[in-house]
Amino acid sequence: MAAKITLVAILIFSMVIPFLGYVLGNRKEKSFKASLAVNLVLFFGTVVVADMLLFSGHIYAASDTAASAAEGWRYMAAALSTGLSCIGAGVAVASAASAAIGALSEDSSIMGKALIFVALAESIALYGLLISFSILG
Repeated sequence: MAAKITLVAILIFSMVIPFLGYVLGNRKEKSFKASLAVNLVLFFGTVVVADMLLFSGHIYAASDTAASAAEGWRYMAAALSTGLSCIGAGVAVASAASAAIGALSEDSSIMGKALIFVALAESIALYGLLISFSILG
């Protein structure tokens, strides 16, 4: 427990010390680059050392490795289908909604047509959610 607290403290100090060196020193581009380089070296050095110290335990053979790996891939597939469909829906809604607002500002009688195009763009996220439910179910 003490090793974990020490490594967390070192990790925090590896981010704070270069920042304070830049803020308290002369704020020039060269000193910023130097403090950024020191920050990267200290931070990732601490992460590598912490990884070697904290996760270097004994390795035991697992009996249900194949089953747990397949279960993990199911969750990964469900997350990817939901996440990527939501990103696609966001891009589509951004285009369709801005075009619909522009069209409505010119002619308010096309509200239904504009609403249909925005709803079609939003349905992409729902399709991804349905796919993830079918993967998990």
